Amino acid sequence: MARYFEDFAVGERFASPARTVTEADIALFAGISGDFNPLHTDEEFAKETPYGRRIAHGLLVLAMVSGLNQRLGLFDGTTIAFLGLTWNFRRPVFPGDTIRFEMEIAEKRETSHPDRGILVRAYRVLNQRGELCQEGTMTVMIRRRPEKGA
Repeated sequence: MARYFEDFAVGERFASPARTVTEADIALFAGISGDFNPLHTDEEFAKETPYGRRIAHGLLVLAMVSGLNQRLGLFDGTTIAFLGLTWNFRRPVFPGDTIRFEMEIAEKRETSHPDRGILVRAYRVLNQRGELCQEGTMTVMIRRRPEKGA
């Protein structure tokens, strides 16, 4: 169920469902983004890298985090705008890895507009072994609960 600005508390935590990164995901992302770096698309090339095999695009995993975030249903219809992010890529994600995230409300700010507020959400993206793969924050503008009778 969607929540409004006042429904969130700093320190509150949420966990996403999991999702497996497939070969199709990588191929489709390469096609959509135009990023055909052989590290993602050429197994023989990737064997000679420090990873020893192909890895998923870091931005593909970040996009999946966005999708998993929507599956929580917490922000459906209450998000006004995505304002920015800071993000770090800590460990590669391989085809066949299953990712999920843990999110914490890190900051909550009023705005000059009485109908909205700002949330800073901190994310930790983990693989199936619980290893940290990515982390960062996303800042969003979110609706406040409408006043009754307004």
